[in-house]
Amino acid sequence: MKGFKIFSIFIWTAILALIFHPVVLAEICNRVVAQVNNDVITLYELDNKIKELTGYDSGELKMKDEKKYIETRRKVLDLLVDEKIAFEKIREMGIEVTPGEIDEAIERIKKSNQLTQEGLIASLKKQDVSLESYREEIKRQLERNRLINYEVKSKIVIREEEIKDYYSKNKDKFSIIAKVHLATIFLKQEDPSNQEETVALLRKAEEIVSRLKRGEDFGKMAREFSQGPGAEDGGDLGFFKTAQLDPELLKVLKSMSTGDITRPIIRQAGIQIVKLLEKQDSGVKPFGEVRDAIFEILYKEEIDKRYSSWIKGLREKAYTKIIF
Repeated sequence: MKGFKIFSIFIWTAILALIFHPVVLAEICNRVVAQVNNDVITLYELDNKIKELTGYDSGELKMKDEKKYIETRRKVLDLLVDEKIAFEKIREMGIEVTPGEIDEAIERIKKSNQLTQEGLIASLKKQDVSLESYREEIKRQLERNRLINYEVKSKIVIREEEIKDYYSKNKDKFSIIAKVHLATIFLKQEDPSNQEETVALLRKAEEIVSRLKRGEDFGKMAREFSQGPGAEDGGDLGFFKTAQLDPELLKVLKSMSTGDITRPIIRQAGIQIVKLLEKQDSGVKPFGEVRDAIFEILYKEEIDKRYSSWIKGLREKAYTKIIF
């Protein structure tokens, strides 16, 4: 009986642990870390924001550098407090941003940065940001801008001289790296040591070049003859920085104009014919091309400055309590 009693106690202890352990974990993972007026900030919100801004989970960041983690956590928590205060004011004033306004803002950003929709998505992917998260961030920015416009009565004016001055002092930000847009027809050699096969393949390549010079379509011939990358896309390989190209090809391309085709180039695994579709020399984008983008940069800087000053005053009046 004594053994049975011990066993029963063990079972009930295990059951109670199973029942209450997840609750305890949930409380630990999502406890309140700050109070802002009548709202709260949870550990879950804080950890998510840290991941969003740094790309690291809180645990990873703490393992890498605990001192930096504590500093980052404090800064991010301050940011969340400011967001709560601003959002409370946004609700109080009835400020709303529609999906259409978000679309328009994103279109302006794409235009000023010369991005397609695919280019924007690719850029966000590199930063590990989803389109949905990006749209939410744009929504917050628009709400904040509208809030500032309501709260700060003086209109923001960005003078042309300021835009030109920014351009002259930051030309490195608008530099163009030399690039070439290439298409190719590649004839694969099954046995590189077979001289007869090399000669036959070279004759075939010269015949293709001859037909191209008579006006036949490069893309059509690439789809028909090429056994290399991009064959299905008419041989289109996309853009390359000139620094990425092998010296032999780069030397040939330097003397070529857009639309020109190389003579057959013997490679280790076959023969290549290259067409220069576009050439972009290195330099600096002209002022007219980047003026609107600079205006957006300076306007955002001024908005941020005024917002920081305004939120500081609002925070002094708010009730905030940090709980760690």
